[in-house]
Amino acid sequence: MVCWGKIRTAAAFGLIGCLFPYTPAGAEPAYIGVVREYVETLVRPMVEASVVVKAIEEQNAKFGDVSEMDVRVLDETYQAEVAQGDLQMVKALMAKSVSHYLKSKQDDSQGTILEFFVTDCHGLNVGQSTLTTDYWQGDEDKFLQTFARGSQEIYISQAERDESTQLLETQASFVITDEAGKPIGTATVTISIDAL
Repeated sequence: MVCWGKIRTAAAFGLIGCLFPYTPAGAEPAYIGVVREYVETLVRPMVEASVVVKAIEEQNAKFGDVSEMDVRVLDETYQAEVAQGDLQMVKALMAKSVSHYLKSKQDDSQGTILEFFVTDCHGLNVGQSTLTTDYWQGDEDKFLQTFARGSQEIYISQAERDESTQLLETQASFVITDEAGKPIGTATVTISIDAL
């Protein structure tokens, strides 16, 4: 008699092995290369659009010399509004043409892009395709490993399974530059690895 519990366990480990094959120390997981290629070929050109660059440049001018304390107050206000369901800042962000553009790109991705947002040079959201948990990204690796370091590399987070959707997802972030090549902000896209 076959023990179905053992077969299910073996099948689960086989699937895990396919998704996350053994990688020697220092080697990157298999999904990193696929995500990097997707971002380079499809996502990076999206944020080079004038609607994105112009929106970031305008916010950089508006918040040119904003203090860290002011940034924290903005972020705390945003988070409090989200927690209380009073979404004034979110509605203002989502009404921007850059947010409509990012939302359309998310919709066009057929489930591959789960979230898409861009920030200014301080890490404050300029436009977003969906509700984000916070307004300031400047204290997170997605900003610290890209803009804060002056890196042109794509930072890709560790893949995690979202408990509510059960999708395997990761975030990819990179610096956005103006026409002269000067860093002006960042883009972050949450990608469903299952959809790639």
